[in-house]
Amino acid sequence: METVDKIRNGLIEKILAIKNEDFLIALDKLIASSKSETNIIELTEAQKKMLEMSEDDIKNGRLISQEAMNKRNLEWLNAI
Repeated sequence: METVDKIRNGLIEKILAIKNEDFLIALDKLIASSKSETNIIELTEAQKKMLEMSEDDIKNGRLISQEAMNKRNLEWLNAI
């Protein structure tokens, strides 16, 4: 937790040094918008099951690279 406090204090010091009003307004909006994203979202049972299945796939090495997935998607799109 000490690291979080150091980061927070460093940010406060930097913010106190900012004189540009437009920048501070933009920063305020950014911080305000990030607060709304911290709300806890309840997952449905189906979503929880899908996440469990994904974790099982990862644990058992059932993975595909992004490049291979892109190739599959292109092949699928071309077949339509």
